[in-house]
Order: sequence, then C-alpha cells, then structure tokens
Amino acid sequence: MTTPQQPGQADPSGITPDTKDWTWVLDRPCPECGFEAGTFDPDRVGSAARATIPRWQDVLARPDVAVRPDEHTWSPLEYAAHVRDVFAIFDVRLASMVEGDDPLFANWDQDAAALAGDYEHQDPQLLAREIAIAGDRVAGRFDAVGPDDWERPGRRSNGSVFTVRTLGQYFLHDVVHHLHDVGAPTS
Repeated sequence: MTTPQQPGQADPSGITPDTKDWTWVLDRPCPECGFEAGTFDPDRVGSAARATIPRWQDVLARPDVAVRPDEHTWSPLEYAAHVRDVFAIFDVRLASMVEGDDPLFANWDQDAAALAGDYEHQDPQLLAREIAIAGDRVAGRFDAVGPDDWERPGRRSNGSVFTVRTLGQYFLHDVVHHLHDVGAPTS
C-alpha cells in the first residue's frame, strides 16, 4: 500500500507524479512530441498503435533501459511498463464504450500503478512480450470499431468526456508521447 501523495509531491520512488490533465492534446498539437491527436484518423489508431510495438521492443533492448535520466524521471523500462498498462486500460475502456452505454471509467492512478507493479524492476524481455500481447489486443479492438460506434461516449472519473474517436486519439498520443520521452527515433 502506498501513502497518498499531494499533487506534485514525489512518491516513495522519487518520481514526481504527473497531475496534468492531458485532454488538451485533442484540441492542439503537443509541443513536446509534436503529435496532433485531434486530427488523427480514428480508423488508423489500431495500425498506428501496433506500429509502436517494435519501437517499444527496441527501447527495451537497450543495455541502459533501467537507468533513470535523473532522480525524478522514469527510466525507459518504467515508461515501457506504463505503456503496457496503458494498452490494457484503454482496451477495457474501449470495450466498455462499445458494449455499454456512456460508461464511467474506473479511476486509474498511474503513479500508484507504477509502485504497485514495481515498474522499476520489470524484466525487459518479459515486458517486451507483454507489450506485444497487450498492444496487439488493443489495436485489434480499435480495428474492429464499426462506423456507427466512433461517437459512442464514455467518461473519466474527473468528468472528462470522450467519444470512441477521441479516446483513440488521446490513447495514441500517450503511447507516442512516451516514445518521445525515452528518446526513441521517430517512425
């Protein structure tokens, strides 16, 4: 069990939690990674997510994958573990939107998940396989979205409202942005 942290206060691993609401990336390009989520064709989210898998596997093959660039920033290994979990979380959220009626997503604290999942000590080879499985699963779910389902709604616990379309765009930004965070070459 982790101790609740105040916004912006470092957690026991030394990492300062990200408390920003990143939904603004649906309205304008991300100045950090350059990705334009709001203009991305939702029909391509599945294939684009799938295309990130080998890039994440390349990151996990680095000899220094577990080295943090500084004491307050996740290592590439920790980012990769986060992305594996992002794949799984968004797979569940997408399924609930397509199969349900305006679902309220369960809250997910990514920083608590990092501590509970011991991201810092993951096995890079196992994680590479898990990323492939989880990434392919969520990509397949996005591939299967029918034309009448893109505007189905869903809500985060903080009140942010998504459609299947914007959920896919937001999700893809997260995965691509973290490739930028770890210095992966652009595709």
